Amino acid sequence: MGETAQFTLRAMMQDDADAVAAIEEKSFAMPWTREDFWRETKNELATYIVGELDGRLVAYAGAWVSFNQAEVMSIAVEPEFRGQGIGTILFGELIKAVKARGATAITLEVRPSNAAAIKLYESFGLKSVGRRKGYYIDNGEDALIMWNTRL
Repeated sequence: MGETAQFTLRAMMQDDADAVAAIEEKSFAMPWTREDFWRETKNELATYIVGELDGRLVAYAGAWVSFNQAEVMSIAVEPEFRGQGIGTILFGELIKAVKARGATAITLEVRPSNAAAIKLYESFGLKSVGRRKGYYIDNGEDALIMWNTRL
């Protein structure tokens, strides 16, 4: 992000579904659809945040909160804006949002091959506690299960 760029965060709205789905499609082998994200805006368990750079939606993150636990559903940044700290800002804001909803622990699954994401999650205190064998159906890759139980 350049020094003059304006980065803002806000709650995801139904009108964001197209832009969020477009980022999702560029980011994941098994992307959620526009309809999936539209439904998430009505899901009482869901907390989603979008990041805008000079008014353009460039990132999103979401989690479900149930009782005192948050499960990260997805986080992604437009490919051209990766490596600039947007994911760190966004994930930090997501953690604040789920804590405000009563979460004291957070969990997620991540591909072992996604070193950048693992580094991000570790920077927020998540630790790998196990694997889900063959979790990703597109290529059979395992998923690392990561937790932080002391938000």
